[in-house]
Amino acid sequence: MPKDTLTVTDNRTGEVYELPISHGTIRAMDLRQIKVGPDDFGMMSYDPAYKNTASTTSRITFIDGDKGVLRYRGYPIEQLAERSSFLETAYLLISGELPDADTLDDFTHDITHHTMVHENIRELIDAFRYDAHPMGTLVSTVAALSTFYPEAKDLADPEVRRLQVTRLIAKMPTIAAYAYRHRRGLHYVRPDNDLSYAGNFLNMLFKMTEVKYRPDPAVEKALDVLFILHADHEQNCSTSAMRGVGSSQADPYSALSAACAALYGPLHGGANEAVIRMLEEIGTPKAIGDFMRRVKEGDVRLMGFGHRVYRNYDPRAKVIKQLAHDVFDAVGRNPLIDIALELEKIALEDDYFVSRKLFPNVDFYSGLIYQAMGLPMDIFPVLFAIGRTPGWLAQWEELLSDPEQKIHRPRQVYLGADARDYVPLDARR
Repeated sequence: MPKDTLTVTDNRTGEVYELPISHGTIRAMDLRQIKVGPDDFGMMSYDPAYKNTASTTSRITFIDGDKGVLRYRGYPIEQLAERSSFLETAYLLISGELPDADTLDDFTHDITHHTMVHENIRELIDAFRYDAHPMGTLVSTVAALSTFYPEAKDLADPEVRRLQVTRLIAKMPTIAAYAYRHRRGLHYVRPDNDLSYAGNFLNMLFKMTEVKYRPDPAVEKALDVLFILHADHEQNCSTSAMRGVGSSQADPYSALSAACAALYGPLHGGANEAVIRMLEEIGTPKAIGDFMRRVKEGDVRLMGFGHRVYRNYDPRAKVIKQLAHDVFDAVGRNPLIDIALELEKIALEDDYFVSRKLFPNVDFYSGLIYQAMGLPMDIFPVLFAIGRTPGWLAQWEELLSDPEQKIHRPRQVYLGADARDYVPLDARR
């Protein structure tokens, strides 16, 4: 009769252990009983970069990398991108269900009327160097918000937590836009409550002398969809940072700042910028063949292809590819798209890349869209952070309500020196 257990034989001692299997996993703490003697600490698993370790159970995002599936709370990303709005998706991630019309109106109203930031925040951003990277400014300013809302430390109160969630989703675009304009020496534009979430962000980015800024509908819609596509992605580096800092009972502003800092790294939030630089380096569709040869020889990397999780076509990439053409129809064609399309075509027909399951990911086309919108590459990770904020907050809320979660404290395998005596300075060679 089959049992949901794993039988382990320790060949060092001959002892046999039966470990329970739950949801396709064994608990790492069950390994601790495997010892060679009473003074032995017990067996641990060793998993650099957590490539095969589940640190939590979650009900937020499901990914099947082999089949190219991504769902938020059970809803396919393709359906949400086509039919939902970013704020509706944000509500779904945080609350677990899609809102009815009245609930969505209330949620949208609350977000819209928390977009303003304290004047001291504006002064703080003014204090950064004139050429400060917008992402560095965002990381620091989000952390500073914790000093403006000290009540945020009352994590036991769900109403207090929900207010901070509203504030963060509302204020992230404002801080991001201020950081963007500070670097360009432009005056700050205050939020416009008459506009949508994405439309207001475009207003704060691009408004100049016009009395009323009117965003291009195609660009506004594209930005909203891009935010949806980036809203959550399971236990990635920045989400793990959010949960790790949150596990210490830090306030959500400090935890979200840590998540932004993780996203600041080029291996996480800088991938779409790397794609643009690669396409610019290639320069023309005629040069793709030589570039692909260099990729196979290991001289250069093919950016925007492959993913740590997906072993199939990233479902977000399919949505973004169509979105790119919609934006180009509205604002003009990005000349790099011809190189991108030909590069994708060659890669998908070449067994070298197909056999290695190197398919386009979300970053392959997103940078092209941002660039067509008139946005410089230094703002790309900031846009990512705005979209990811609801997902980070949903993961944070889930962490706090999970009775199994404790303060994060990974183990290590020590390989350093054994015990040795201190040698006085004058006796050392």
